[in-house]
Amino acid sequence: MNDDLELIHGSGNVYRDFGRSNAGLEQARAITAAKIISLLDARQWSIREAVRITGASYSELSRIRNAQLRRFTLDCMIAILGKLDDDVEVTVTFASRKRGISDGLCTGIIG
Repeated sequence: MNDDLELIHGSGNVYRDFGRSNAGLEQARAITAAKIISLLDARQWSIREAVRITGASYSELSRIRNAQLRRFTLDCMIAILGKLDDDVEVTVTFASRKRGISDGLCTGIIG
């Protein structure tokens, strides 16, 4: 047994723990994708069936299923979720951080 291990508690956002600049956005996309995937699994829908229901492309839904989320805007993913489930409610919580206010400002580039 290795006694040299140290237990470190995460922040609740793995992207922040790894120092990603858009950690909040990446976490929101991951949570939204997880909900989309869980709905598809619960209904036992193939990607082709989800394409018919949502109007999203096969490649988009395939990327969501494979957690390749960098190319998605959050509003696009929420729109897909909304077509799968009528009751979508999004809550955003803001918390101050200790870094400078210029960190992560919008530049027109996604992800």
